[in-house]
Amino acid sequence: MFPDRGRQVRVLGVDPGLTRCGLGVVDGGLGRSVTCVAVDVVRTPADAELATRLLRISDAVEHWLDVHRPEAVAVERVFSQHNVRTVMGTAQAGGVVALNAARRGLPVVFHTPSEVKAAVTGSGRADKAQVTGMVTRLLKLESQPKPADAADALALAICHLWREPMRERLAAAEEKAAQLARAHKAKLAAAAKDRARRAADDTNSGRNTRR
Repeated sequence: MFPDRGRQVRVLGVDPGLTRCGLGVVDGGLGRSVTCVAVDVVRTPADAELATRLLRISDAVEHWLDVHRPEAVAVERVFSQHNVRTVMGTAQAGGVVALNAARRGLPVVFHTPSEVKAAVTGSGRADKAQVTGMVTRLLKLESQPKPADAADALALAICHLWREPMRERLAAAEEKAAQLARAHKAKLAAAAKDRARRAADDTNSGRNTRR
């Protein structure tokens, strides 16, 4: 996703939810430079059918993907809550977002709330007010994005822009190490096979000499 850090990279951050689904698009450039492109919250009525609510979220996400054309989508990972119904609704909304992105071949990455808080504020235990304040400051917004779902969506996009290059470098380093290990293992196997062949040749040579 980050082949050239000299150009802008656009990420759609999504704070999934049935009642309120936060959407935020952020451009990231060199270093930690970030710019807000758009932010909003999709709302669905609590008394509507589940399928209807999910369809409304899906339509909104599709519209944002068409209009803003992000290169990646960052979604908040569902974590354990006491309210199982809320967790299920959040997971269902997140699944709809991931499906829409996957249909377009866009990479989808799920970030935990603590990852997002740590990336934006420096503390994985920051509260919503601290996250909103830092998002407002980092993006140089004239006013704080409201409700908190909107700020969280922007925070997700910022988190992805800042963390993903590190993840990609780590993945590349791990793959290179794995390749080196495989190559070393293959050399050892080849050397062992060569030693066995030479030993067999020496044995056969000794037998022929005794004859």
